[in-house]
Amino acid sequence: MNAIPRQEPGDLNDPALRARAVAAARGDAPFDMLIAGGRLLDAVTGLIREADIGFVGALIASVHPPASRSDAAEIIDAAGGILTPGLIDTHMHVESSMVTPAAYASAVLARGVTTVVWDPHEFANVHGLDGVRWAIEAARCLPLRMILLAPSCVPSAPGLELAGADFDASVIAEMLRSSAVGGVAEVMNMRGVIDGDPRMVAIVNAGLASGKLVCGHARGLEGADLNAFMAAGVTSDHELTSGADLLAKLSAGLTIELRGSHDHLLQEFVEVLNGLGHLPATVTLCTDDVFPDELHQNGGLDDVIRRLVRYGMKPEWAIRAATFNAAQRLKRPDLGLVAPGRRADIVVFEDLMEFRAQLVISSGRIVARNGSMQIAVQQLDPAPLVNSVKLPQLGERDFRIPSRGERVRVATIDRPRFTQWSEAEAEVSDGFVVPPAGSAMIAVAHRHGQANGIPRIGFLTGWGEWRGAFCTTVSHDSHNLTVFGGNTRDMALAANAVISAGGGMAVAKDGKIEALLPLPLSGLVTSATLKNTALAFADIRKAMEKIVDWKPPYLVFKACFGATLACNLGPHQTDRGIADVGTGEVLESPVLEVL
Repeated sequence: MNAIPRQEPGDLNDPALRARAVAAARGDAPFDMLIAGGRLLDAVTGLIREADIGFVGALIASVHPPASRSDAAEIIDAAGGILTPGLIDTHMHVESSMVTPAAYASAVLARGVTTVVWDPHEFANVHGLDGVRWAIEAARCLPLRMILLAPSCVPSAPGLELAGADFDASVIAEMLRSSAVGGVAEVMNMRGVIDGDPRMVAIVNAGLASGKLVCGHARGLEGADLNAFMAAGVTSDHELTSGADLLAKLSAGLTIELRGSHDHLLQEFVEVLNGLGHLPATVTLCTDDVFPDELHQNGGLDDVIRRLVRYGMKPEWAIRAATFNAAQRLKRPDLGLVAPGRRADIVVFEDLMEFRAQLVISSGRIVARNGSMQIAVQQLDPAPLVNSVKLPQLGERDFRIPSRGERVRVATIDRPRFTQWSEAEAEVSDGFVVPPAGSAMIAVAHRHGQANGIPRIGFLTGWGEWRGAFCTTVSHDSHNLTVFGGNTRDMALAANAVISAGGGMAVAKDGKIEALLPLPLSGLVTSATLKNTALAFADIRKAMEKIVDWKPPYLVFKACFGATLACNLGPHQTDRGIADVGTGEVLESPVLEVL
């Protein structure tokens, strides 16, 4: 972890810089830049007032009445736009956009996001510490401020799945020693923390000893379990399931990272917050996961703000959550507020409904105008990320479950997202189990070279009737090769297309590939442009509509990427079998009994 970190936030305390800013504030020296003619949205009071802003280097020197100063090396006419602090995304994964950090940075900076908190646990699960080191170097090259976190759950459920690496407390402590790392990323192994598992206790304690953030993933926790999770030292959550869950976790004292990736819950969250009559200081905003087509078309955190306002949140509340509250959470007093002595991260928005960024300034530099980057964005060599899919070509037989007898009783995984155990009877034909009526198949093959790559097969119920197959190496969180389907021919075809591509996604139907998105970097991202990646991913979505009928909000395309998330409660298919974190049970085969 030897990357050269940014010099922030200490760079603002350079005596010469402070002296210049003081002189400029007094009027005894000119500003480097002056933003005039704008209306400032105060992130603390929520009030809007006309004000001009002068800064020296990266430091805001003065916020003063309009037209009272004109002495500046450069004057920017804000033309009545709304001035806010730069937006801060408190929890996200670059890898979910399926493009490189450089492409991601260009997309969100141009829309007003100047800081993100990146948990690179996707790269970590594939490449281990080398993946985190690469992420740190990639972030260091960028004009987007990226605060990286140490991935805490690699794999997310030890013993139930196998990733490309295994991070114990000593690895976490090593990462935390880097000034480029701001804390422990979402602690997903909830049961391990609650039950006092030594591995997870040591990981959380490493975070506490560092004095840095310990972030959480508290999906479904309440009562004694939530108390135990927080008592261990975890302080945040983004895995909200309802308005009541939001209120309970606010009341418990967690920092909330209100995420935009579950749109069906946002209106309910807004109603709860409006009912309080104020915005709690512990509410921040995050994107978590943004797919490439969504990022290209709608943006990142700016899109979350737009939707919250559309659902009835006051614009000043949304901005406060995305700026001042976020900066307080990150212990970054230089961020989140347009005020003298703070960092010159400033966005000029056209209005408070569409939040189109006319101008984006980061650390005193103009980085974007009207949605276009104004500075070069450096791309780090992605060579260390290639050749991550260590699997041979697969055959139809690899997607069949052998069994004796003529009929069997099998375990099934019922429902997307909120899974539960179920059972069914199935026939056996030619020595293989015939999928039970109304079920789909899921297969997971270890692809990191740490164990054999023989697919483990399970049956899904409540997932509709599949008329083809879908394969992906984007499969949270171990990112093993995962295949869904209604027949073995299409499953093998889709799997082999992805293996040949070095990772990615493929849709097969009636013996042919309908769509393919190669993701040869870690099996997660591509060096292609965001626009081209968005178009290819949109083709995957379109092809998926031909092979399964979606039923929102739970049976949706996105559910395919979390179907192997073994740290969540209930049964999940992994590369080891059907795993249940609640019991610690792993079924290598779903066959329970030969009848």
